[in-house]
Amino acid sequence: MALDADAVGRWIDEYLGTFAACARGDGDMASLLGHFGVPMVITTDEGVVTLMTDDEAAAVMQSQLDGLRALGFHHSQVRQSEVTMLNATSSVYRATLSRRNADGDEIDCPTVTYVITDDVAGPRIVLLAARSQ
Repeated sequence: MALDADAVGRWIDEYLGTFAACARGDGDMASLLGHFGVPMVITTDEGVVTLMTDDEAAAVMQSQLDGLRALGFHHSQVRQSEVTMLNATSSVYRATLSRRNADGDEIDCPTVTYVITDDVAGPRIVLLAARSQ
C-alpha cells in the first residue's frame, strides 16, 4: 500500500477494530499481531519496553487485552487524530481515544502515538507511545 494520510487513517481504523474484537474475546490474535513489526518499542507512563520477538509482542498484547477485558472494554472512539507523513514509507498517527464499554460509558481516554512503517510485509506499527489522561 502506498502510504498517505488517508491510507494510514483507514489502516488504523481496521487495526482498532481488530484490537477491539480481540479485547472482547471474539477476534483473531494472529490478525492483531500482524499489525505489529518487531522489533517494536512500547512506551507508557509506566516505562519503556522493546519487544524483540513475535512471542514477546504476543505476551504484551495479551496482557493489555486481558486488562481491558477485565474493565469491560468494548471499543474505542477516536476523539481527534492527525497523521504526519515522515517520508514515503513512514508515518506518525496520533490520536486521543475514548475507550468505551458495551453501554457506551468511557473507561479511559489515552493519547496514543503510533509510528507506522511500510515494508515488504505491509504497514506495521513499530512504536507505540501511550499517555494516560
